[in-house]
Amino acid sequence: MKKVLYALALSVSLYACKTTQNTATGEQPIVTELDLVNVQDDRVMVTIDPSEFTSDSTVFYIPKTVPGTYSTSNYGKYSEDLKAYDYKGRELEVIKRDENSWSIPNAKKLDKITYWTNDTFDVPGEGGIYSMAGTNILKGQNFLLNLHGFVGYFEGMKEKTYRLEIKRPADLIAGSALNVAQSIPLEAGNYVTDVYSLNRYFEVMDNPIMYAEPDTASFKVQDMEVLLDVYSPSGKFSAQDIKPAMERMISAQKRFLGDVDDTQKYAILLYLSATPGEGDAGNFGALEHHSSTVVVLPEMMSAEELEKNMIDIVSHEFFHIVTPLGVHSNEIHYFDYNDPKMSKHLWMYEGVTEYFANLFQVNQGLIQPEDFYRRMYEKITTARNFDDTMPFTEMSENILEEGYKESYYNVYQKGALIGMALDIRLRELSDGRMGILDLMKKLTEKYGKDRPFEDDKLIPTIVEMTYPQIREFFDKYVSGPTPIPYEQFFQKVGLHFEEAQVPVGFFLKDQASPYITLDQNGNIFMRNDIELNSFHKELGLQKGDQIKSINGTQYSRENIYDLITTSMQWKEGEDISIVVERNGEEITLEAKISEPTAPGMRLTEIPGASDEQIELRHAWLKG
Repeated sequence: MKKVLYALALSVSLYACKTTQNTATGEQPIVTELDLVNVQDDRVMVTIDPSEFTSDSTVFYIPKTVPGTYSTSNYGKYSEDLKAYDYKGRELEVIKRDENSWSIPNAKKLDKITYWTNDTFDVPGEGGIYSMAGTNILKGQNFLLNLHGFVGYFEGMKEKTYRLEIKRPADLIAGSALNVAQSIPLEAGNYVTDVYSLNRYFEVMDNPIMYAEPDTASFKVQDMEVLLDVYSPSGKFSAQDIKPAMERMISAQKRFLGDVDDTQKYAILLYLSATPGEGDAGNFGALEHHSSTVVVLPEMMSAEELEKNMIDIVSHEFFHIVTPLGVHSNEIHYFDYNDPKMSKHLWMYEGVTEYFANLFQVNQGLIQPEDFYRRMYEKITTARNFDDTMPFTEMSENILEEGYKESYYNVYQKGALIGMALDIRLRELSDGRMGILDLMKKLTEKYGKDRPFEDDKLIPTIVEMTYPQIREFFDKYVSGPTPIPYEQFFQKVGLHFEEAQVPVGFFLKDQASPYITLDQNGNIFMRNDIELNSFHKELGLQKGDQIKSINGTQYSRENIYDLITTSMQWKEGEDISIVVERNGEEITLEAKISEPTAPGMRLTEIPGASDEQIELRHAWLKG
């Protein structure tokens, strides 16, 4: 996790805390300071001045869970030495209640609190927190400020205005969708305090900031400004390198969405991990916000792999502006960071979003239909590794609980497939005129980002907006235990499954089926329980072989991720030499690299499909 600490000069702090107010409402804001200059032991200090209390006591919270992660993170455990002070600078009593909350009995005397915050990237396993929801403190170089890891809130005060003051080195600039209200030079220009004005605590959480040396690019798509901010430790990649692909992609997304989107500014903050899992970010992806996204990826990727991953990941996050950022339930709108109540509709928030991230690419001609079919079939294959009879609404509502949270990854698989099947069914019922994007536009018009829906009323509303038969769809496949009969839905659009030699990875057959495994000593072995692919057979690999080295690089548990990512960059025709241990003997295997394939199924168009099927397929893919 990236955490930012504040520490302004005392005179500036007092001035900011006691005289600044929201000029529109006359309300004294909650002043929060992060000091990115005086970092100690890889920690940042945070100071919060909440103005005056009228209650005898209060509770201060740091989030346990934040929107978009659907997991318990306990960010409070990364903050330490929390102290409360009265107006004369004397310490007040503080009682720690749990990892994420502190009671302050004498609230009427409270002037401010201070605490030190650690970052999550340095913690072994990152404390189970997704890197894109984490924090980084690298003094003088990079501060990844997912602000939920730094800034807490007082009981009953989440709707008060905030003034965020960040003291930073002058040579580090902010990447964010937020506008800096004021920048105040300090100490002969070596340091600067950036000031941000926010309407409520949610806006603090919803606006990550990354401070680093300038590496930015921007472009306009229709009326929307897009900012791309990149941190690449070795300088391998720059914002200008990534800009063309992002501009093409977001332009296509805007065309796909049409008038459903009114976002005026969008920021993409890309953090590239130099040493994944070794004191640096070790898991990858992105976290959505209303007008920005934080993306974390390994720097070791090739340019082609980085571009592909950025398109797939950022397109998903950008489509979150439709849901849940645009269309969402009370549970999300009035999110309780420390006692969250989850919505039943992850099938929409994450599933439909993931579906759109794939559909728009074929809709806008960025990929071919065959590529889209392959992606949908891979999701079917992966989804079958989960309980296909678990009602999706039940799983969603209980996603933080044991027995359910293990299924979260399936929201990107079966969740997207629910969106696909619903799309096809709507096209069928409307003779091609209405699809799921049209439905989301209707929901946006009815609700929108400032008008949440009641969780139990969403499906009846969708049925009312569409067709009575859609009630059966939801009762069976979303709220009920019936697996989706994919073959029936594909038949409607002239597709079917057929046996074929299908492309696979060198060491991953699919996302759920690696060809390799580890023993208790961290050695890498070819699995005995999975059929080897064509490349393995050409090379002479056998089940049970221990992989010692490839092209001179030794591999074990410590760098198994490097093995996977490096293999993704192999090119056909290149030489490869693999040393394996077989039956106690080391053997060197040499060959030319070839594209690996394996027997499997693929989704393809039916020869001789009817005109009706072809027309419905065209409406589905092209709108």
